[in-house]
Amino acid sequence: MEKIAPKKILFITLVSINKIEDRNLYADLIRCFVKKGHHVSIISPMERRMGKKTYEVNGEGYKIIKVRTPNIQKTNPFEKIIGIFAIDYLIKSAIKQRLVNDKYDIAIYSTPPITLVNTIKFLKDKYGLSTYLLLKDIFPQNAVDIGLMKKNGFFYTYFRKKEQVLYDLSDNIGCMSEANRKYVLDHNSEIQPKKIEVCPNCIEINYSSQNYIDKNYFKTKHGIPLNARVFIYGGNLGKPQGIQFLIEILKSQILNQDVFFIIIGSGTEFSKLLSWHEVNRPQNVIIKEYLPKLEYDQFVKISDVGMIFLDYRFTIPNYPSRLLAYMEYKKPVLIFSDKNTDIGSNAEARGYGIWAYSNDLENAIEKVNEIVIIPRHKLEEMGLIGHNYLKEKYSVANSYEVIMRHLV
Repeated sequence: MEKIAPKKILFITLVSINKIEDRNLYADLIRCFVKKGHHVSIISPMERRMGKKTYEVNGEGYKIIKVRTPNIQKTNPFEKIIGIFAIDYLIKSAIKQRLVNDKYDIAIYSTPPITLVNTIKFLKDKYGLSTYLLLKDIFPQNAVDIGLMKKNGFFYTYFRKKEQVLYDLSDNIGCMSEANRKYVLDHNSEIQPKKIEVCPNCIEINYSSQNYIDKNYFKTKHGIPLNARVFIYGGNLGKPQGIQFLIEILKSQILNQDVFFIIIGSGTEFSKLLSWHEVNRPQNVIIKEYLPKLEYDQFVKISDVGMIFLDYRFTIPNYPSRLLAYMEYKKPVLIFSDKNTDIGSNAEARGYGIWAYSNDLENAIEKVNEIVIIPRHKLEEMGLIGHNYLKEKYSVANSYEVIMRHLV
């Protein structure tokens, strides 16, 4: 890409960013912008449970505005709903108070939420800037798919209209995959195809992730058999993951001494998984609700395969960013998903993963058994293929170039 003159960028996300050195999709992308010489103003939420008022942090090439919001995560449904509806007003107010005299070239924002309509309209009217939507979540249809919302009910109709307006306000929409892009076009005929493109989940690769670990010592310390195939899942444990299917797989392997499962995460379905574990006491399953990142990374390093779960009912093509963490650590992936996403078919076609539908237990068990008999050096080769594909397609520089070519 040709050299671009420095730009002023406004980046809005509901992911909590306290410093740009954080490790997540958005902080990685922001760092890339800053390193390329652009200035980024970041709007990021701070839930009221933190006990602080809205404040800002200034650094070289960036500014972070932490906007006080109602509690949205891990709170009662009433406050969560209030928070979702209030977030647009609160972010718009913070921009008016703290950035009103600034000028920006582009606003970049992600879903969730889709409720930033008034904020984005205000920005377009005031600055005449370019607007770029990072589409990470197709709501409200995803909620309908897993039974959290009624199709054509009041809330669906309200949020669907918000979704359509947000798409209309966005000059460009970056989708996570080709299936994702096609879905948006097929279900939103009013959108001009040229404004929708693939802007995949990307990360800045952390090469310290390759630091040596004594796997045998670590496994012995945590009661993990040295010769078992070790499967790990790390991340959200909620309805989108179809946790009952995970439990069925664990049940099917409860007497299999050749496999060991590590489940680390939290979410609305964690208690369901933990209850099953406490009742059945499987010797080949570890379940942990939370670990510091460094300790979690060690569990990933000693594992043979990373797992991804998606509820079989999804009609929208999800593409969990969890995939990138496994690829970073050179782990092949075992994916259990619906038939509409292309995350599994992509992994199989490119040689870094194995895939089964998340409502076909018999086939899923076959895939687990298949991994058990694959020689370890072959699994390592698959992991290396995935890592190289990560460097080629999912490096944060790719996202940067996709977005910035609209400002050349």
